[in-house]
Amino acid sequence: MPSDYARALGGRLRAIRTQQNLSLHGVEEKSQGRWKAVVVGSYERGDRAVTVQRLAELADFYGVPVSELLPDSSPSGAAEPPPRLILDLEALQVVPAERAGPLARYAATIQAQRGDYNGRVLSIRQDDLRTLAVIYDESPSQLTEQLISWGVLNPEARRALD
Repeated sequence: MPSDYARALGGRLRAIRTQQNLSLHGVEEKSQGRWKAVVVGSYERGDRAVTVQRLAELADFYGVPVSELLPDSSPSGAAEPPPRLILDLEALQVVPAERAGPLARYAATIQAQRGDYNGRVLSIRQDDLRTLAVIYDESPSQLTEQLISWGVLNPEARRALD
């Protein structure tokens, strides 16, 4: 009988495979027999243990980081939620437009998607912060410090980078 972890790992393997529109036989064909359909299927059901080496090779085959194949290991409800990233939209209005322009456009897009036009604050996700860091050509930690210094981002956001 497979463990909960083996079933969760198998579920992640299956999800990645199906996202790539591959059947089990499609995996075998695409890998030219390197990955047998019966073996991949047994990994996905949790009936067969996968070694770290084989998991890394499978991740490489799918073109994803190994971490994407691993199930969430944090116990549900036990982990502290990540800090909320709150943009102060009123403070953003006083930042020079040549610096704040990309952030203002990004925030406006999020507001439009959510239908959230309170105009005072906007919560964003950590992924949004990483995307903004790419736009600003800075690391997430550098951008976080910059936004905090502008008074646009809550100082609690530093914890989000840990």
